[in-house]
Amino acid sequence: MSRVAVSRDVLRWAVDRSGLPAGVLRRRFPKIQQWESGESQPTLHQLESLAKATLTPLGFFFLPAPPEERLPIPHFRTLDGGTPSRPSPELLHTVQTMQQRQAWMREFLIDQGQDRLPFVGSARRNESPQVVADRIRRTLRFETGWAAQRPTWTDALQALRDAMEAVGILVVVNGIVGNNTHRKLDPQEFRGFVLVDDFAPLVFVNGADSKAAQMFTLAHELAHVWFGSSAAFDLRELRPADDPTEQACNLVAAECLVPERELREVWASARRENEPFQWLARHFKVSVLVIARRALDLALIQRAEFLQFYEVYQEDERRNAARRPEGGDFYATQNGRVGRQFARAVAQAVKEGQLLYSEAYRLTGLYGRAFDRYIGLLGSGEPR
Repeated sequence: MSRVAVSRDVLRWAVDRSGLPAGVLRRRFPKIQQWESGESQPTLHQLESLAKATLTPLGFFFLPAPPEERLPIPHFRTLDGGTPSRPSPELLHTVQTMQQRQAWMREFLIDQGQDRLPFVGSARRNESPQVVADRIRRTLRFETGWAAQRPTWTDALQALRDAMEAVGILVVVNGIVGNNTHRKLDPQEFRGFVLVDDFAPLVFVNGADSKAAQMFTLAHELAHVWFGSSAAFDLRELRPADDPTEQACNLVAAECLVPERELREVWASARRENEPFQWLARHFKVSVLVIARRALDLALIQRAEFLQFYEVYQEDERRNAARRPEGGDFYATQNGRVGRQFARAVAQAVKEGQLLYSEAYRLTGLYGRAFDRYIGLLGSGEPR
């Protein structure tokens, strides 16, 4: 059986890059230490399996030295000094997959005679956050205080996702790589990213983050679309990175969800409550973190009060994450992982003979009966 000569440095780089425990790889590839030492070489089949396990493009194993990988979009990190770490293979793979979907969707929409979306890149940084937020609300057909009018914050989150898809924005929410439950996305690395396009803007929300935090991520991503700026971001403490556009997006997102005028009107009443942040969170249908951060940015509270709150909030989030159930209905989950708008376009292209099933499977990450089942449910109004 023929063997493939692979650079030991590249092998070690791929293993280290994957972040997988050494024991896991050794159990799956018993000779991996021999490959790394140069005592033996893998077969092509073994190399293909290793590439899949480590989320490494197969072609990288034929390079003489490890490549320098970079995200194709800016990655804004909220850092207090230090050097940003390299992007994880999970993030790289996810961005690349979304780029492929976006490229296909763009071509599909152009073939369908779709016009460019006029709101993409329509905002300027010198405009006030209130003006930009108002234009976003009008485009989405939301009134000021729209979230507060929803019965629960989960209803508000769903309403926002639905409104974004209705105006042509692809919305994807996923906490893992595709449907691989063994490859989770880390909210500490990124809360979301935006791929701006005049025909098919795409926003991705890290579904491993709490649902309450996802609302602000979506609003932040909306602002990116209006400013015409692609990026990934982590938004630690809901703080933007030291970048003018990131800071503008944060201000617009905050104004979209918690308008300054409305917050100031109810602030005195809220402070009389035993838990003012929780009271305001219920009123505005956002997370308590959004409320606390907004209050700090508007100088309604001091930074010391915010940091005290944030320490308790993080501990609560850790406990909630440990109790949070995983999984759920597989087909309902695909609404987030694939996106209803994108799935319907793929289904239409397959039905009209414009797209092969094999390509539809690749684009959606659903194969055979799983693809047919999901598309069938989508056509009947399910899953929701």
